[in-house]
Amino acid sequence: MSDAQIESTPATRLGWRAGYLLAAFGIYMSDQVSKTWAVRTLRLTGDLTISRRFLDFVYTENPGIAFGQLQRTGALGRWFFVGLATAAAITVLVFFLRTPRSDDRVLGACALLLAGITGNLTDRIRFGFVIDFILFHAGSYHWPTFNIADASICLGALLLAYDLLVSNKRKEVVVSS
Repeated sequence: MSDAQIESTPATRLGWRAGYLLAAFGIYMSDQVSKTWAVRTLRLTGDLTISRRFLDFVYTENPGIAFGQLQRTGALGRWFFVGLATAAAITVLVFFLRTPRSDDRVLGACALLLAGITGNLTDRIRFGFVIDFILFHAGSYHWPTFNIADASICLGALLLAYDLLVSNKRKEVVVSS
């Protein structure tokens, strides 16, 4: 059997994807454990300054979307965001399953997106809001409070954007040559 035939068997494709999904599960669990720590430590005892210059841990509840937008949506908004996150997770999973095995950057990006989306989705279903607690700042500038799931989503989206830009440039070079 040639390498191409071995590569294309369903068992081989599933095996590689299982590794990425296992990594995504690890990120998901890290997110959930860190949020549990934030609830038990920060909510009860108050904020924790790690570095006065740039990092604090501050417990916040975000019922809205990224960067604290759409905060006052109520129960309807909660379930709308649950539905939106579920649709996003399914879309990413389908894209993940259809991506060729040789495209590690996209597979990794999808795994990061799945981990982040499901981490925040779990919070929305359980609590009606997302728990955020990491606060970076420099001087008077404060980045919006976030969590591990948010960081995973941002990194996954950046990797997908990079891949889109790089693959388009490669195609242009090949076409113009």
